[in-house]
Amino acid sequence: MTKLHDLYDQQGQSPWIDNLTRQSITGGGLAKLRDDGIRGVTSNPTIFQKAISGSDAYDEQFRSLIASDSVEDAYWALVTDDIRHALAIMRPVHDASDGVDGFVSLEVAPSLAEDTEGTIKAARQFHELIGEPNLYVKIPATAEGVPAIRQMVAEGRNINITLIFSLQRYAEVIEAYLSGLEEFAGDPSRVVGVASFFVSRVDTEVDRRLDAIGTPDALALRGKAAVAQARLAYQLFLEQFSGPRWDALAKRGARVQRPLWASTSTKNAAYPDLLYVDSLIGPHTVNTLPDATVAAFLDHGELRRTIDDGVDDARRVLADLAGLGVDMEDVAATLEQEGVAAFVKSFDELIQALSDKANALHAG
Repeated sequence: MTKLHDLYDQQGQSPWIDNLTRQSITGGGLAKLRDDGIRGVTSNPTIFQKAISGSDAYDEQFRSLIASDSVEDAYWALVTDDIRHALAIMRPVHDASDGVDGFVSLEVAPSLAEDTEGTIKAARQFHELIGEPNLYVKIPATAEGVPAIRQMVAEGRNINITLIFSLQRYAEVIEAYLSGLEEFAGDPSRVVGVASFFVSRVDTEVDRRLDAIGTPDALALRGKAAVAQARLAYQLFLEQFSGPRWDALAKRGARVQRPLWASTSTKNAAYPDLLYVDSLIGPHTVNTLPDATVAAFLDHGELRRTIDDGVDDARRVLADLAGLGVDMEDVAATLEQEGVAAFVKSFDELIQALSDKANALHAG
């Protein structure tokens, strides 16, 4: 038993790994993480860009694929192959948890972030192509993504909503989940979801704005916005998954859509390395951790409920930021645009690298 097991058993928080590579699949690394207490896997275009570009583990399969497929089709074949093997590795966790954990997440193409119908089609195709109960398809929480989330839930499909940066958008995501469950004609206990609320990037952008203001009051708020907003997001979760509306769904067997803390590595070296882990521990939550953060938590992470520490202080932090002219909705809009753009860039760079490799192979 490790501290990761204790995090779930004692505090009700599921630790997931925010990385996936073929080496970890074939070399036993992912299975070891599972045995050490990791309960799920997240991936995104940037993770696959690093995995595929930084390794020759995919070369043999890629060479055979491009004999008949386009470069982009070959990319998706590589990715879905990794996802299928990861799903098999994590399936015991899924079965033992009655479908709560053991998920592996695959994101739709980043070019679909502003395309509702395209997102619906792609998410539906992934679920039908892979056909495993522990697959999460990731849909970004853009304005265009929210209706796609509702439609997928209404079809009984398991969705990981990603790139949530604000309380307002999080409220829209919860509404999409609840509305989708109400519309779903089947057994709602079959439907599970997580809402990925991004954390550290919020501090990066807010701190930049506070530095530009430069007053002592502004500088005193550096490094406080992200945890404060996440703690208020948890309060929103508690409010929305209670009361008559939720009770009616729960009686039919519906499961809560758990908040997932994403972007939890510390970007500012002046802050504690586990700032976005130790500060956000609580039941019915997930924290998806990069490899280095997993190692840090195993070494010196805390094991106590902290998610609702200082909720009034969290409200004061956001009020003080507003008083200084830091608009958190504008912060969220900036981060959402940057997040989508970063995934598009990673995807395009990888397709170009694969195209170059394909041309070299064809040349001889």
